[in-house]
Amino acid sequence: MSAHTTTPGGLELCPLIRDIADFPKPGILFRDITPLLGDPAGLSLAVEFLTQPFRSQHIDIVVGAESRGFIFGTAVARNLSAGFVPIRKPGKLPAEKRSITYELEYGKDTVEIHADAIRPGQRVLMIDDLLATGGTMKACCELVEQIGGNIIAVAVLIELIALGGREKLAKWPFHCVLSYD
Repeated sequence: MSAHTTTPGGLELCPLIRDIADFPKPGILFRDITPLLGDPAGLSLAVEFLTQPFRSQHIDIVVGAESRGFIFGTAVARNLSAGFVPIRKPGKLPAEKRSITYELEYGKDTVEIHADAIRPGQRVLMIDDLLATGGTMKACCELVEQIGGNIIAVAVLIELIALGGREKLAKWPFHCVLSYD
């Protein structure tokens, strides 16, 4: 698999992403971002590449899915002078919440958001570290729209093109920093 970038200079990040074969199960090539997270310049560059396309978009809220979406989402929110809202696995949010259950390749999963986390009409940027099959991000987007958020775009650091996740998100503008065939 070769990497491509939609962001000038994005390929500078490739050496900071480690490939781990057969994780979490045989046949899977895992893209490990922990070396990038541990490199101050690499982390800063990744956050800037995620932020840049949205600097003039008047984003009110950045939403990140548990857990790596929290890492990049809070940093992008800070860069955009926006708030941050987490989407969590069940049982992690203390106040009134909304949830959505969605299909996975082998089962179902559920994500939740506080019912009052986003005011109707607020401009929302969805962030995550990686887009694979797109099921989780699609569910997160639908949850945000259910409580009134206006999704401006979905942005990810890495897209795994062969898994077709972008097609599930065709309703929303999409930005990725790095993509792998």
